[in-house]
Amino acid sequence: MTRMSGAAPAAASALAAVVLLFAVGIANPVPRPGVNTDTLGPDTGEAVAEYVARAEESLAVDSTDPDSAGSDSEMHWALVSFDAEVSPARAYDAARNVRIAQVLLRVPIERVQTQVITVGVPGTEASVLGSAAVAGSRLHGSTGQWDRQAQIDAVSSARLVEGCECVVGLIVRGSGGQLRTVDTGNGVRAVEALPPDAIAGRFAVRALLPDYVDVVGPLPDDGPVPAP
Repeated sequence: MTRMSGAAPAAASALAAVVLLFAVGIANPVPRPGVNTDTLGPDTGEAVAEYVARAEESLAVDSTDPDSAGSDSEMHWALVSFDAEVSPARAYDAARNVRIAQVLLRVPIERVQTQVITVGVPGTEASVLGSAAVAGSRLHGSTGQWDRQAQIDAVSSARLVEGCECVVGLIVRGSGGQLRTVDTGNGVRAVEALPPDAIAGRFAVRALLPDYVDVVGPLPDDGPVPAP
């Protein structure tokens, strides 16, 4: 009987501890990692015309929608895409003094897939103008002699360092009014804005390449690689 009477209090204590831990867990839940749902740029398989229309809708003024780009007091992250590859200087001018955070560069080579390189910048003119050289230096370390990708990287690096017209897009931050002004610029293909609550570094970006004409998808990669 002594053993039975000792076991009962122990079991009751253990049960109380479990209940207490459960209650503490309910009151202080472990925070779950944030879910990255924001994306700028077209989806794979999306028609280019549909994406351009979707980008236009993101700039539309809607006073009943707090996420619309109608308010000039709200700041938005946005992707600026160009009709053709442009120089860093031309890209800087196209932003029309809107803050530039990233420059998206890609060397155009006929029927050869080249990498899209994203260079973060502090928004100054000098940093944007120097973005091509920065992108070229990143590719330089991956160059080789025999591998096709290494050969593509070698010629891409050389052209970037030379200051080619290789900018395909910009990530900018501005008000709805500023972004609509950028959208009307010569050579600007589309401007897509995220809701104002989007967080820097928490959204994905896919460039709208000038080579995408009808549908967004894999591009030909059967052409010869030119010499650097």
